[in-house]
Amino acid sequence: MTEPNYAKANINRTFIEAPIETVWSTLVATDKALPFFFGSICQTKDGLKVGQRYRMVHPNKKIAMVVGEVIAFDPPNIYSHTFQMTNIDEPPCKVTYELVRKDGGTEFSLTIENALEGGKLIKEMVSGQEFIGSNLKSICETGKPAFSGKMVGLLGPVFGLLSKKSQKVEHWPL
Repeated sequence: MTEPNYAKANINRTFIEAPIETVWSTLVATDKALPFFFGSICQTKDGLKVGQRYRMVHPNKKIAMVVGEVIAFDPPNIYSHTFQMTNIDEPPCKVTYELVRKDGGTEFSLTIENALEGGKLIKEMVSGQEFIGSNLKSICETGKPAFSGKMVGLLGPVFGLLSKKSQKVEHWPL
């Protein structure tokens, strides 16, 4: 059996004109819709901490969009987890968010690692990096998502209708 080929690490950086504490608390919020995460809600059994499983669910709370496990959690600087999209039949990748105080604000880095080279997951992830960074920036700086985040929020019910039966939350327990 041959070893899978992994895509090189992909890093996206965004400067956010907000204190690191604001960016951190916005990034790790649970139990409310997060426009920068495509309107999904982060659910855990006992909060975000190393070893804890999480799932990102559709606002209707019936569809699990992403599942994984927290592998690093060091407030307010590092949050890392495995990441598996429930609609893509590929192994999970690793996602790391790093926050650094810089020039009166916060540098936000989103790194994707260990995704299959040429796979659907890496393509989806890379295309979402800028969306996540720009919407997190807008929310932290203005309290509102960017235009793209507002559009995703409006289209959320449609995305819910397009989900697969295998994505129902009962198939992805915490």
